[in-house]
Amino acid sequence: MGFVLQDYQTTLKSRATLTGTGVHSGKPVTVNFLPADADTGVLFHLSNGSEGREFRALVAQVGATDLCTMLGDPAGEHIATVEHLMATLFGLGIDNIVIEIDGHEVPILDGSAVAFVEAIDQAGIETLAVKRRYIRVVKPVRIENGASWAEFRPYSGTRFEVEIDFESPAIGRQLFASDINPDIFRQDIARARTFGFMKDVERLWAAGYALGSSLENSLVIGDDNRVINMGGLRYPNEFARHKTMDAMGDLALAGARFIGCFRSYRGGHRMNAAALRRLLSDRSAFEVVETTRRERGRTAEMSAVTGPVFAPWVI
Repeated sequence: MGFVLQDYQTTLKSRATLTGTGVHSGKPVTVNFLPADADTGVLFHLSNGSEGREFRALVAQVGATDLCTMLGDPAGEHIATVEHLMATLFGLGIDNIVIEIDGHEVPILDGSAVAFVEAIDQAGIETLAVKRRYIRVVKPVRIENGASWAEFRPYSGTRFEVEIDFESPAIGRQLFASDINPDIFRQDIARARTFGFMKDVERLWAAGYALGSSLENSLVIGDDNRVINMGGLRYPNEFARHKTMDAMGDLALAGARFIGCFRSYRGGHRMNAAALRRLLSDRSAFEVVETTRRERGRTAEMSAVTGPVFAPWVI
């Protein structure tokens, strides 16, 4: 049948709310998800008792990539750990949304994207009367850092191929590779949890990280190189699936969905952001397109258009 594009932009039908704890701050936080007009994009509104601050979910706004992806100034106003929420919006195809948050970190919940999926299902998805624009990769773009690398390649769909390689035998070398659509995100990615090592806990606490981490919201690998969570893994390669979720969330900061294949080996938030910046800084590597015509039973045709005003096509 070929690759089927969503022709029109989407938003939420109604409001939804989640409460939880920041995995790094350990502080309680409430998040409200609100419908938004076409071409709004993803807009975070920080309402923590001050005058409030808005952050567009764009790679140009990324201020730090240490253990999570942060929008804004790490030493000032910011919103941290946006990647699981952004992956959900990417995976379920939400283009426009206002996210009100009363703290500096998106809640970790159970360490996966399941609660975000449930919140969007509760709100419902509405199709708007404005065409969706896509970033279509037209030539390979690659970055390397030692043994690690990440690249975008042309592809007639949206695909992720994420490979990880850890010394711990609890993880080892794992690959998750799949085209992405809402059904695949729900079934194969959304339930994968964030993970860490017990041996790193004291160091992270001393640095001010992982203050809200627990067995309720993280997969933890003990000193004996075994997963210590009751119930074990949700997927045989849950670690690689969660890294795919992280990559989806980081690449959702492009300002539009992409048509292409993203591949990485031993990547992470820093490399994901660097690869996206490399792609968007090379106007010969991509074009912005939308569907122009669709015939019954056939894939939509696409044509180049002007990008949305909020998209940072040149960084």
